Amino acid sequence: MFRATISGIGVEIPEARITNEELVASFNSWVDKENDKRAAVGEPPLKKSDQEFILHASGVRERHVLMLDGILDPERMAPRIPARDDSELSVMAEFGVKSAKRALDHAGLTGADIDMVICAASHHQRPYPAMGIEIQNALGIDGAAFDMALGCSSAAAGLHVAFNLVRTGAQRRVLVVTPEIITGHLNFRDRQTHFIFGDASTAMVIEGLDEDEQRPGRFEIVDTRSWTQFSNNIRTNFGFLLRAGQEDTAFIDMEGNMIKQVGNKVFKEVTVAGHKFIVGFLAEHGLTPHGIRRFWLHQANARMNAMILKLAFGHEVGQDRAPTVLERLGNTAAAGAIVAFKENHEDMKTGDYGLICAFGAGYSIGGALLRMM
Repeated sequence: MFRATISGIGVEIPEARITNEELVASFNSWVDKENDKRAAVGEPPLKKSDQEFILHASGVRERHVLMLDGILDPERMAPRIPARDDSELSVMAEFGVKSAKRALDHAGLTGADIDMVICAASHHQRPYPAMGIEIQNALGIDGAAFDMALGCSSAAAGLHVAFNLVRTGAQRRVLVVTPEIITGHLNFRDRQTHFIFGDASTAMVIEGLDEDEQRPGRFEIVDTRSWTQFSNNIRTNFGFLLRAGQEDTAFIDMEGNMIKQVGNKVFKEVTVAGHKFIVGFLAEHGLTPHGIRRFWLHQANARMNAMILKLAFGHEVGQDRAPTVLERLGNTAAAGAIVAFKENHEDMKTGDYGLICAFGAGYSIGGALLRMM
């Protein structure tokens, strides 16, 4: 078995951003108009959103989006992303290529050095040609590519697959790309979820190491793990069979088929599962949470992360031990833990352990135990 390292990390954050104040104003404007219609037919009114609710429920203050146009328009409430010709680079591939180039630069590599591309994201623009293959083509990479999805655990799952490919010698260098344009799938008219998500793209280069090779300032991957358990509490029903299940095939009704979740159940169940996963995974390597210098957790909910670590440590831990980026970026799905990793690792010392851990729909959890070389 070979050793492996994360030799390059790349992050791309869109410039456009939306504050809670702006999002609430748009949502409540739509609610006012909708409630006028409901009152006319005797239906109960919809509840408005507010900044205090959003901050308490998630810890999010603002989020960045790939395309701002259309989202805050109460008549549309969805990003307006123009369709591209088949001969052009697709939107998702373009987003992925940007973070991939940053990861390659960080690793001191070019596309010619990569053997395989895995596009691991919670949502994919299309089923085929695979997004990974389009990214591969745009970067001039030989070899092979494929797509995979596991909700917000997708990047961790992609890392799990890449690590095992590299350590068995099947591949020398694997590029894991996670372009998350989750605002394109978000129902901005759903009070429970309209504030949660933002867009971001990340990439990691997983590279094999010779027996005694050291890469100062890089992390060796000690081990990875994945866990899943079926749950309907985070779900989307949008897919190709949706059209076949509706009478009017000229118009696809998206209502009820976009992202939805039972927030209170997700919070409780994922908190318990996340704590159990972390403690169990570390114990397999003779470690406890106290022996981990830094945790890069899924950036979904500040209170959830705090509770998971409080259960693990027996007391609250601060930003230095478990940094968050969701306050300014929102939940960027599978990209979030990798953004936190990229922004919060350069102060770590040789021998320090770190843990990437993401959890999401499925339920699914993915982890990677790292050690600074």
